[in-house]
Amino acid sequence: MTSKTEEGRAGPSLKGRALRLLSQREHSRAELEQEAAQVRGRAGALARALDELTAKDFISEARVVQSVLHQRAARLGATRVRQELLHKGIAPEAVADAVASLQETELDRALAVWRRRFDAPPQDAAERARQMRFMMARGFATGVIAKVLRYDPDEE
Repeated sequence: MTSKTEEGRAGPSLKGRALRLLSQREHSRAELEQEAAQVRGRAGALARALDELTAKDFISEARVVQSVLHQRAARLGATRVRQELLHKGIAPEAVADAVASLQETELDRALAVWRRRFDAPPQDAAERARQMRFMMARGFATGVIAKVLRYDPDEE
């Protein structure tokens, strides 16, 4: 067993590393496990440290989901947000709930993103393809993109 002084010379403890990461932004347990994977041979200690942080509510899947939704939903479609949450190791049920909450505002969010980027509807096939690629890269569904590209500001 290592003493406090040995651990201090080797660097921060696993729990200390996790707390440092959590102080910067919300992280899922899977993300913290991935970050700490660099420290080999301490899987048991890592699991205990993360269990303790979870018990003290320092690690919260719900807060990670809310953080991603707050930071990214205004600029991204539901598909892209879904990918980010899954990449963070969030449970599929929580991801499905988060994506479902985005579906009802998908068209409005897509229209806002499109308006910020483009000043006019596409005039030819090349411009339409360019705008479509832009919107698809942001994770908006093709049906939503089609509605956005047919949007006529004069009809409002």
